[in-house]
Amino acid sequence: MSSIVIDRVSADGTTLECDVRTSADLERFFTTESFRTEYDVSIEDVPEGVLAIPVLAQVCPVAWANGADVYVDEVDAAFARALEDVKASLLSMYDFLEGGTLYAKRTIDADPADGGESGLLFTGGVDSTCSYVRHREENPTLISIRGWTITPDSADDEDWEHLRSRVSSFADSHGLETAFVESNMLSFLAHPMLLAHYKRHVDGAWYSSVGHGLGLLGLCAPMAYARGIDDLYVAATHWEGIDLEWGSRPDIDDHVRWAGTQCHHDSYDLTRQERLDVIADYVETEEPTLELQTCNVRMDGNCGECEKCYRTAVGLRLSGLEPTVHGYPFADEEYREIRTALEEGQWVLGQDELHMWADIRDRARETEPESLEEEVFFEWLESADLEDLVSESASPLSHRLLRAGARNAPTSVYNTVYPAWTTAKSGLRRVRSGR
Repeated sequence: MSSIVIDRVSADGTTLECDVRTSADLERFFTTESFRTEYDVSIEDVPEGVLAIPVLAQVCPVAWANGADVYVDEVDAAFARALEDVKASLLSMYDFLEGGTLYAKRTIDADPADGGESGLLFTGGVDSTCSYVRHREENPTLISIRGWTITPDSADDEDWEHLRSRVSSFADSHGLETAFVESNMLSFLAHPMLLAHYKRHVDGAWYSSVGHGLGLLGLCAPMAYARGIDDLYVAATHWEGIDLEWGSRPDIDDHVRWAGTQCHHDSYDLTRQERLDVIADYVETEEPTLELQTCNVRMDGNCGECEKCYRTAVGLRLSGLEPTVHGYPFADEEYREIRTALEEGQWVLGQDELHMWADIRDRARETEPESLEEEVFFEWLESADLEDLVSESASPLSHRLLRAGARNAPTSVYNTVYPAWTTAKSGLRRVRSGR
């Protein structure tokens, strides 16, 4: 019988650590690391049933993909019910998921002493900045997480410091508190093997397509309990009318809850361009020099040349803002660069980008161009077949062959070649993202 057992959950000051055992068939999806998460507030007084939430939020989707049961000594009762709701949403979304059952020796109804606070997962990008603007009257604690796009590896230390510095500066200037969370959730999981097995079923990677809504929110549970956070917001990536298979959606995030805390998938009622409109209104009335950070390449500013930088710069223009004032080096001549990159497949694009460029196209139809270059680009965008542009953009063939090889390798062989496989994969990512 496939199983995952949470062996040990401990809190030492600000550090959470858990040990996990699996049945032999699931070993390949986990590394030899214990699960660890570091907070910037003491979690020693947090009940064990809440301390178990971060690791459960990572392992349960893996269990559901394999029809495995999960065993834990103690769990918060509200979160146990939330897992059933999230599981139902994911199973309705993905045919390859099989389900499984959570077994706990004890369930608890924890009662945090404090309350009345709110929190917001925050990077300073379009989505989280829009959520801040909409909820600024609540003075939310800005929460930043290291472990996904910024890994725990020492090579990412500089990026993490850039993010911390930027978020802290934003918080200080707006009279807000911060919370920084560091976890090894994707090196504790054998994420490359999860990608190798399930990439063919999803548009993105494992964590983005399946795990990150439940996973990131669950990581916050001990910190939220200790800080008295009642409402925890995570900004939407997509919006109403886009029914994409994705790991963070209203029918996932809005189900996530535990003692004293309810999570919210925020701003799903707005398209990305409409979120930029919200930011533009805020800029006009309150913060004229607000800068955004969305770059796929840098964390100490925006490179101005990656797909996301270009997309954000164009969106800012369409919302009546000058990109150069808000963190994006951009000139009219670069519209030609965007068109060339899209036509030549220089960027790896998915369904996300298809809908976001379609959103830009919709707004461009209503917008008077401010230059000849902008007019030419808007005309091209109106006639461009975005589906073809996305379908012709794909990960390198060698990357796909690596995934297939890893998927079919016996566990003993995979464990031997895993370091080389990971190095090769990250090298491909660097080559591709640097274009």
